[in-house]
Amino acid sequence: MGFLRIRTTVDERPGRLASLAAALAEKGGNILGLSVQPDVDGTVDEFVAEIPAAPEVVREALEAAGGRRVQVVAATAHELTDEPTRVLLLASRLRSAPWRLPQLLAELLRADDARWVYGAEMSDLPDPTLLTVPVAPRRAIRLRRAELPFTLTEAARAASFVRLAQPPAEAAASAERAVKLADGTETQVRPLTMMYREAVRDLHERCSPESRRFRYFTAMPALPPRIFERLCDRTRGHSLVAGFDGQVVALANLMFTPDPGIAEMAFLIEDRWQGRGLGAALARMLVAQARDLGFAEVKATLLSDNARMRRLLLSLGATLSYTEDPGVVEARLAIGVMATASPS
Repeated sequence: MGFLRIRTTVDERPGRLASLAAALAEKGGNILGLSVQPDVDGTVDEFVAEIPAAPEVVREALEAAGGRRVQVVAATAHELTDEPTRVLLLASRLRSAPWRLPQLLAELLRADDARWVYGAEMSDLPDPTLLTVPVAPRRAIRLRRAELPFTLTEAARAASFVRLAQPPAEAAASAERAVKLADGTETQVRPLTMMYREAVRDLHERCSPESRRFRYFTAMPALPPRIFERLCDRTRGHSLVAGFDGQVVALANLMFTPDPGIAEMAFLIEDRWQGRGLGAALARMLVAQARDLGFAEVKATLLSDNARMRRLLLSLGATLSYTEDPGVVEARLAIGVMATASPS
């Protein structure tokens, strides 16, 4: 006697479910779990049953009872947990660890694996064993389950589950936080919008050539309009500005990258505000945003002589490595391992 997960599509006619149950009973089956899912060409009935018959015998019996596309795979007693309770527990885990979205989504749908996909990879594939779940305009999670194709109902469940990991768009757009530095000075941090174009231009003019070189790898005297507009585009990333006494004194950027699950952060802080803890505070905000958006890792690229940025990233728990360019270092910080940072 073994556990089997059995799925079949049936026409939406009275008595079809009873016929399937009778066919299982005739083969000595004891139905322990049942779900009914509407689909494009009928209803998908899924059973978890304890049954002595071989999978092929079960399949033939259900086809004779009116089932279509019958699939029978091995199951375990672990799958007999109450489904609403299981989903609620997964939702609770997601709330406390949203960066584990791919893993928890795979558990929700009992998928074999889940991975981030980006851009062109997000297009739907004509393979029912693959399911692509959008997370953001240019990022998605692709699930694979070799034995059982995904249903429309499961796709809807996955989309709803993903929404649990995303902060409300309205709240994100209007969020404003006060950051109190070690010396008691308080700055206001807000999302970057087009209204800050002139203030950001003034910030660049006040920054020293060295500060601009550390940010852009060149002493850029002014930020080109196209780059500023890109930084404001929330489909490409999330950026913050820190203000004090009517001026923008720092700009922090979290940009989406072509690497699924990885975002990149960078900072420009006015010289007189450096070394006061503002960089560390902004870094923590960006990492928190990356976590809430479902990213698994944040990276930063910096010049090797940018000692202040190196100390900040190391204090957060990042690992540093040299690139092919000896003058450029790459830092990587896994979401969820951020250390307690000292002021920078």
